[in-house]
Amino acid sequence: MGTLLATRMAFGQELLEIAKTKTDFVVCNADTKTCGLEKFGQMFPGREFSFGIAEQNLVGGAAGLASCGNKVFLATFGVFASMRACEQVRTFICYPNLNVTIIGTHAGLQVGGDGATHAAIEDVSIMRSFPNMTVVQPADAVSARALAHAAVDFEGPLYIRLHRNAVADIYDPETYQFEFGKARTVREDGSDLTIISSGILLKKALDAAEILKGQGVGVRVVDMATIKPLDEEAVLRAARETGAIMTVEDHTVLGGLGSAVAEVVVSKCPVPMELVGIQDRFGESGDPELIYRDHGMDVDSIVAKALALKARK
Repeated sequence: MGTLLATRMAFGQELLEIAKTKTDFVVCNADTKTCGLEKFGQMFPGREFSFGIAEQNLVGGAAGLASCGNKVFLATFGVFASMRACEQVRTFICYPNLNVTIIGTHAGLQVGGDGATHAAIEDVSIMRSFPNMTVVQPADAVSARALAHAAVDFEGPLYIRLHRNAVADIYDPETYQFEFGKARTVREDGSDLTIISSGILLKKALDAAEILKGQGVGVRVVDMATIKPLDEEAVLRAARETGAIMTVEDHTVLGGLGSAVAEVVVSKCPVPMELVGIQDRFGESGDPELIYRDHGMDVDSIVAKALALKARK
């Protein structure tokens, strides 16, 4: 493992670096410190627009800039982008299919220090329901930086889901490349079951797979960085070759990654599934690791649920 850095900060820092040589995009900010892009206007005068704590106006302004031919990035907490400005995202960005990338930070239960109100645990469900919207989330700082480059060249509505706290690197910066719509197999260790994860819980999935290996259970681990459009072939290959699928996500299981995978599995290759995530509950205040444990999303819980899933084959 490499350095510790939050995906939100890795993405923001890389976008600042990209802006030094690519001048064909602008940034819209709320009055919040989300991912370091509050510095953008100081570094690149005339390319940043601040809307204050007014997320509906933020999205409307970004849509207006995009309608004039600009590539626009907007940054705010994921909970506000997906809910406070939900109608504006749907009607002003997705419906006209505008070139706006929404950076939604402070996602999932990792936001424990900020409380239940600021934990975006429904954002994927909301964003993936909108036509024209692409939904992605990186697993570490390496993939977040690579995603920043891919996002600059992306055309159309894009939602990027980023986390609050520092996480260890999983990928090698010398070899990793981000590709929209393509899953990545990060561990191929047998055919007992597949764990499909997205975002920072990929590390817990890998840790669980290592423990399971010691118990004689072979686990494939897949990083589904793009949740929409889903890599259906990777899902079907996992179903056919391992016969059981577990999804692990820092999000409600209602409409998130687990739902997206299940929609493919149930219609094209039914196998036993287990959806690990937030089970129709709100987030809460507290230490994120304790909250993960309370929600059955820690490594030990993943291991126990994987064993139970294997027994259902």
